[in-house]
Amino acid sequence: MMKHPVTINGITRWLETGENVPTDSLETKEHAVPVLRQEIGDVLRDVRQRQRRTLREVSHHARVSLGYLSEVERGQKEASSELLSSICGALNVPMSLMLREVSDRIALQEGVHIPDTVPADLESGFAPEEFGARIPDEVPDDFGQLAGSH
Repeated sequence: MMKHPVTINGITRWLETGENVPTDSLETKEHAVPVLRQEIGDVLRDVRQRQRRTLREVSHHARVSLGYLSEVERGQKEASSELLSSICGALNVPMSLMLREVSDRIALQEGVHIPDTVPADLESGFAPEEFGARIPDEVPDDFGQLAGSH
């Protein structure tokens, strides 16, 4: 069956041809409480499956037991930041991009629109160079690959 991309609030999802775009009302979203560990697990599983890699392979490279990685992916265990870093490293995905996808999914559940750019009134008072930050010349293409293949 064919899939096509659908973008909602800046988040691209792949839906089967003929499948309807989710149109949950805000009332429904207010009752759904996002669970961070489940969203993290879902994103990690999606990335691993898109790479056509097994739990065994990723657990070996991340140096975490297969059972524990499985529990993290199913949202049954809270992963430490060190463990998330190790799993993301094994998947060759920056942790910041994984967390961005998690954030976008939670925002969608909460019915919150997060703009893709910083509003001008917020940007005008912030000079990243003052805090040692470097503004990248271009946005890495990895994020599109992470968020765009659902």
